Amino acid sequence: IDENFVNIITQNMSDAIPEPVQASLWPEFHHTYGHWRLWSPLAEQVALYFYAAGTGGERVEEHGLTSTADGIWETKLNGNYQHYFYTFQVKIDGKWLQETPGIYATAVGVNGKRAQLLDLQTTNPERWAQDKGPALSVPNEAVLYELHVRDFTIHSSAGSQHPGKFLGLAARDTVNPHGQAAGIDHLLELGITHVHLLPVFDFLSIDETLADEPQYNWGYDPLNYNVPEGSYATDPFDPAVRIKEFKQMVKALHDAGIGVVMDVVFNHTGQTENSNFNREMPDYYYRKNKKGAYSNASGCGNETASERSMMRKFIIESCLYWAKEYHIDGFRFDLMGIHDIVTMNRLAEVLTTHNPAILLYGEGWTADRSPLPQEKLALKANMKQMPSIAAFSDDLRDGLKGSVFNEQDRGFVSGAKNLEEVIKFGLSGCIEHPGLNFVKMKHLDKAWAAQPWQSVAYVSCHDNHTLYDKLKVSCPKADLSTLKRMQMLALGIVLTSQGIPFLHAGTEMLRSKEGHHNSYNLPDAINQINWVKKDEHRDVFYFVKDMIQLRKQHPALNMPTAAMLQKHLHFSVPEQACVNMTISQFANGDEWKQISLYYNANKTSIQVKLDLPWRIALLDGNFTLKNSNTVTGNFAVPALSIAILYQQ
Repeated sequence: IDENFVNIITQNMSDAIPEPVQASLWPEFHHTYGHWRLWSPLAEQVALYFYAAGTGGERVEEHGLTSTADGIWETKLNGNYQHYFYTFQVKIDGKWLQETPGIYATAVGVNGKRAQLLDLQTTNPERWAQDKGPALSVPNEAVLYELHVRDFTIHSSAGSQHPGKFLGLAARDTVNPHGQAAGIDHLLELGITHVHLLPVFDFLSIDETLADEPQYNWGYDPLNYNVPEGSYATDPFDPAVRIKEFKQMVKALHDAGIGVVMDVVFNHTGQTENSNFNREMPDYYYRKNKKGAYSNASGCGNETASERSMMRKFIIESCLYWAKEYHIDGFRFDLMGIHDIVTMNRLAEVLTTHNPAILLYGEGWTADRSPLPQEKLALKANMKQMPSIAAFSDDLRDGLKGSVFNEQDRGFVSGAKNLEEVIKFGLSGCIEHPGLNFVKMKHLDKAWAAQPWQSVAYVSCHDNHTLYDKLKVSCPKADLSTLKRMQMLALGIVLTSQGIPFLHAGTEMLRSKEGHHNSYNLPDAINQINWVKKDEHRDVFYFVKDMIQLRKQHPALNMPTAAMLQKHLHFSVPEQACVNMTISQFANGDEWKQISLYYNANKTSIQVKLDLPWRIALLDGNFTLKNSNTVTGNFAVPALSIAILYQQ
């Protein structure tokens, strides 16, 4: 290896790093031989060890890898090795590092310590070759539903035969104690288009040898990026089981017409010094600060260096692997703002070439400052430089319910004043629009989205309080009826935004986490979805269901371009704490000529003057999409509600 090349990759000079090596670094299975590769230009030796089990036991074989061009070490061994487990060990500066399954491992044993070479075709469900997710002509046709595999089926009321597992989510015909649909059938009834799964790659914090004992984590501590999490499988010791059951889950959702989005966490690793990255090529995959310590824009002890060629290669190839091998329909990037713009754009180019309908979105911020300059990061402020990617609108989130960092803070639906412009901004998909006045907005002086679908419209997610808990803690004197009206108003605004609507699982039945705002490692008792709530709050469920149906039936509510919005969408503020959005001229081919939506956050009804006759689609929580009444003149918009009128 050229000495200059070694010097470059061991310094924090990311701009000078050469293009990635073009060779594949993925393990290759063949029935008559296996092929293993590892990239470590600084290595003096690399060993490959074989074991009979995924944990424990003595080595049964040991082989040395040969150094080739571009820092790659490899070996090809004759024979069928798919029943063995293996690890690599790298020697640098005379010291053997800890064993690793390799960052490109595609199958692992219990707790991800050792990899296995598998014939992945044997893990495919029937008709897997014909399996595919839903088609989208534009990203904001999607309605996203964020769920955690364990939360969704672990409660006894879920009626699951495999509670907390991939197969639990794959099951059909499950019901709650009242006979109402749960699981996939609930998702079908609700009408969402895509589930967004909290981390389902192999993560660090759960001991898979104790998978039947109560353990909990969201999974934002990556261990093996290219393998499903073992605690969600019925047998975490058999590497093939988690792969098979993950694919069964994906196929079951696809068979129901529901797409699958993976929450991916490439911005940091669960371990730092002892991570699999550092066991192959120490420090290369991470950023460091001026003092030489690991920088920490993730708030988790480290941050990865996506701008470095081999990290960029890994991120892109890993996502493409999930899209091809597991038929994943989209990716949500945790703390996307840590990644660099070039990587995100190259990733989007590769993935959209594979699947033009793939969804790509993420958090357009960091948890702390990064040493990479702000102008190079995939931050919300730089979204116009990433034309195929969307970001979460925390502007709309906090505008609707108040700051997530101050539990007493209130938003538009909970009584805060002077937030009409922020709500209009969120409804417009965070684009430039002549009806917006940025002077009246907090913390905003310009639009950040180039197209409306680049904004993910949401009011709650796994982080922070559930929507119900936030409203309850910030409005302690509000009764249940008032809290419901606030919740429905907030969800109605999300579901009529021109951005991509995003729902936190259970929000349609007033999900609560008993007031806990950070439940990443709290027990099932806090995190589980209690399906009895679907019966208790059926009015909220049916409201959300009908709002989704309305959105899907009326393309005027998901216009594809900013130019179309600027032509057809108009705002007014009839009264303080009330916003009116009117969409005109059969926008986006809609069957309705005009649609007028009133969002009244006042605790009393307001009167508006209608110069022309309008039909009522939604009034006081009640939908009438056929044979609806006609109104003209003075019209009352009830307190804390949405009214939707239309002209045919």
